[in-house]
Amino acid sequence: MIGAEAAAGSRPVLAAQVTELDDGVFVAMSVNHGVADGTTFWHLFNTWSEISRRSVNGDRECEISSPPPVFDRWFPDGCAVPIAVPLGKLDDIVGHRRGAYGQRPPVQECFLRFSGESVKELVSKANAEMSGSGATISSLQAVLAHMWRAVCRAWRLAPEEETRYVIQVGCRGRVDGVPAAYSGNAVSLAAADSTAGEILEKGLGRAAWLLNQAVASFDGAREREELAAWAREPSFGMPPALARGAEAPALLVTGSSPRFDVYGNDFGWGAPVAVRSGAGNKLGRKVTVYEGGCGAGSMALEVCLVPDALARLVADQEFMSATVP
Repeated sequence: MIGAEAAAGSRPVLAAQVTELDDGVFVAMSVNHGVADGTTFWHLFNTWSEISRRSVNGDRECEISSPPPVFDRWFPDGCAVPIAVPLGKLDDIVGHRRGAYGQRPPVQECFLRFSGESVKELVSKANAEMSGSGATISSLQAVLAHMWRAVCRAWRLAPEEETRYVIQVGCRGRVDGVPAAYSGNAVSLAAADSTAGEILEKGLGRAAWLLNQAVASFDGAREREELAAWAREPSFGMPPALARGAEAPALLVTGSSPRFDVYGNDFGWGAPVAVRSGAGNKLGRKVTVYEGGCGAGSMALEVCLVPDALARLVADQEFMSATVP
């Protein structure tokens, strides 16, 4: 839209807006998470930018390199379609969600980058500390474990206080029947539970191993059963993985993925210089992860915390020593 807010006066499934600045262009897009996850979102963004880039370059007739999305809806076996929702109005669903999540506290955010070399060092350290566990810690698990430990310090948790880290797990490739190019919302949640004492005293490797085991415990068959059960009795409250953590303040949540192609979205005006999430992700205790944009293997974290905790986080030399400007 030109000269207007894209979503003003309506509730669109998707809204996009391009704003021309004096020294650049800001491209914003938002999609309802009920119909699309990060994989679908960035697939759409990548395809849109490629169409625009080819148009600028005059090669509109070339085939788009992005694989075509699969729009066929996926449902568990035996699921009645359409699913009967026990709420009469959209406002009823919104009310349920607001009641489940409560009021949002004021937060501040920071954007942190980890070079490829820094990520390698964290992975090496985590795997060395857990060499006898039989698990292989991934780059993302090592970086998030580094984050988890720093946030526990920033929150000034007592050793016996419980903490939970919730991460998203993609169902594509893990749940039978969900195509790799499935266009929709196909993510689930996994949770790692511990105490602040364990996270801080047993090292980076232990925290990373807990995240590793949370992902490894994902069971595709069980996920199908839970989805089938939801279809029989739909509800719109807080997901179980988040509900337990909501009872205590020491909950950390990470969304998105460093595998999403962010900096390849050249609309024909040059490569992007930065990425940020929208208002829907500005939640206290939320960490959004992106590719780093500063070399192969780099990562970036957009961190939202209450102001005093964020101030302590960015003053934590042990944590910040792994980041780059």
